[in-house]
Amino acid sequence: MEENKESLKDVDFWATNSEESGWNISSTDEGSQKMLDQEDDINTKIQMGSEVVDDYFIEEDVSDDERMILNMGPQHPSTHGVLRLQVELEGEVVRRVQPVIGYLHTGMEKTGEELNYFQGPTNTTRMDYLSPFFNELVFSLATEKLLDIEVPDRASTIRILMTELNRVSSHLVALATGGMDIGALSMMIFGFRERELILDFFEKTTGLRMNHNFIRPGGVAADLPDNWQKDVEQILKIIPEKLKDYDEMLLDNPIWQGRLKNVGILTTEECFAYGITGPSLRASGYAWDLRKMQPYSGIDKYEFDVPVLKEGDVFARWRIKVLEIFESLKIVEQVMGDMPKGPFKIQDKKITPPPRKRLDESMEALIHHFKIYTEGFKVPPGQVYTTVESPRGELGCFIVSDGSPKPYRMHVRGPSF
Repeated sequence: MEENKESLKDVDFWATNSEESGWNISSTDEGSQKMLDQEDDINTKIQMGSEVVDDYFIEEDVSDDERMILNMGPQHPSTHGVLRLQVELEGEVVRRVQPVIGYLHTGMEKTGEELNYFQGPTNTTRMDYLSPFFNELVFSLATEKLLDIEVPDRASTIRILMTELNRVSSHLVALATGGMDIGALSMMIFGFRERELILDFFEKTTGLRMNHNFIRPGGVAADLPDNWQKDVEQILKIIPEKLKDYDEMLLDNPIWQGRLKNVGILTTEECFAYGITGPSLRASGYAWDLRKMQPYSGIDKYEFDVPVLKEGDVFARWRIKVLEIFESLKIVEQVMGDMPKGPFKIQDKKITPPPRKRLDESMEALIHHFKIYTEGFKVPPGQVYTTVESPRGELGCFIVSDGSPKPYRMHVRGPSF
């Protein structure tokens, strides 16, 4: 993988080591679910999409010949990530945008408070269908903090393997759909073609291509399949070569550069103001990656770099994702050579279900199995906030426990807060 890094001349700098920083969480007496005092405020209604003002863009000093008002969406729910954008255009320049959100609000947080901790990953995995392993991981890490338990080394390493491959598959979708939006239809076909290699491995390991419910409190649902190394070796062999083809097709393409460079610029200060993290923040020149700053699941023992660019435009955000794929594959390569032996989940009968073969042999195992699947397990009272570095940035989970088998409160901090 080292030769790939040498060929990447457009990286401004690589962040390799950073000091850990902690989080200070203050309690509140008002309650986290209290509604806004001014619900009838017109600005709040417009922002939340409950009221749309179509004349928001009208400027008297601009003629209709110069201005165009477009309504983009809402598209059909099957397209995922649905929203409506009211856009004011002047030629090819976007003068104003009014987003209207909420079309796919599913109440994940409230649903999470109605499910026990064992059922929690089945809910959180669906928050982002492109990176389900990260959703499961952040919930499981938060639950394990409350339980004050450490999962076996093999479980942590499997988690790293699956999440970093998931980062690659998610970035491939971003590259593919981004290319389609710009007009590079070949990129759409190529990106989804390479993604299939990873989804096939996910299906072989978890039984599902997405929304896996594989990472659970206490470890993972199952061990890796036989000969899993061959599948991963195939991924490590094919995808880096295909990324070079992407560069030959797009990197020096004048149309691609003209559409992406100096467009949609986000400065570091604007990212801070909007709570933007992940590749978008690193593309604006700020080296912030939770895998370095606040390591989780033992990822700090692997060598990898954090690519950072300074331009802050769409081209930089596209390029960051390409570079991060190389770094994730570097981690996967190290995991392959250092997969610990041992159990893939903790051996606590009250937290993880017993092996299925034990159910026909032991009444005690049958009782534990029944209790976990019907009632779950109790978690000590307390509150905790845990974060992971998802493909889109910082993904956080805040859980308040009242000592019952269900969270009293679950809050999710998305990558763009």
